[in-house]
Amino acid sequence: MRDAFAKTLTALAKEDPRVVLLSGDIGNRMYNNFKEACPERFFNCGVAEANMTGVAAGMALCGLRPFTYTITPFVTTRCLEQIRVDVCYHNAPVTIVAVGAGYSYATLGATHHACEDIAFLRALPGMKVICPGDAVEVREAVKAILAQDSPVYLRLGKKGEPVVHTEIPEFEIGKGIVIKEGNDVCLLNTGITLPISLEAGFELGKRGISAKVVNLHTVKPLDDSLLSSVFSTFPVVATVEEHSLIGGLGGAVAEWMGDQHPIQSRLCRIGSPDVFQHNTGSQAFVRNQIGLTPQAIAERVETFLRQN
Repeated sequence: MRDAFAKTLTALAKEDPRVVLLSGDIGNRMYNNFKEACPERFFNCGVAEANMTGVAAGMALCGLRPFTYTITPFVTTRCLEQIRVDVCYHNAPVTIVAVGAGYSYATLGATHHACEDIAFLRALPGMKVICPGDAVEVREAVKAILAQDSPVYLRLGKKGEPVVHTEIPEFEIGKGIVIKEGNDVCLLNTGITLPISLEAGFELGKRGISAKVVNLHTVKPLDDSLLSSVFSTFPVVATVEEHSLIGGLGGAVAEWMGDQHPIQSRLCRIGSPDVFQHNTGSQAFVRNQIGLTPQAIAERVETFLRQN
């Protein structure tokens, strides 16, 4: 995902002189092409993320289109005040790009885990929250972001994530993408768990359950028309995310349900539990520990569906 972001932003920067990139002292080699093409528009701000965010806000208010980039906890939690006051309060078109969503940096421990960021950022007025499902969606998301004028949080994985899309999808901020059709249950995914959700859909098919799979790449604003459709069609709708069950996609959809007329569908939320992960291991290890595997998701959804 991060390579797709770097290549897409570099191409856009060559065409749009407003694009500037601010890095929190990571990705220097990855952005060599950007620095060669636009040397005066790359800024290594060092390990000073709050300052980087304030600088980006100032640039945006002067007519530039800054993208800030570093590891997720450090570009969100560490500088939340600057995002809230400098960026969102002024509705400055800064794009906050976070690499390492969820447990992408699982081996580095809880300091580098990112399972609260969606909750923090979507609570800020004016902030859009976008979580692409694969590198194809990353490319389309960056283009869509540059075409609008408000704060955006772009949540990326790390590298090597499976590519789900075989064709370029129609990407629109605030509109979900149907990945697989189905008739019995619906899986609403956001972000880097898209390959897992798709596999879970196929696993449910082996169990005689036809699953529709949708990627809600935009957590804020939600796709109201799509949610209305799936909740009026399926008895069970499940959300899947590599984020805390508190405040992420599952929380956002539950809030949406609370504002609707009585809904007969039941919501099954699948994600990270409300605890820090103390057992160090790979991302796959942590996912297995918390039930974010295709088999575990299918089992959970099947059980939920069979309940009276």
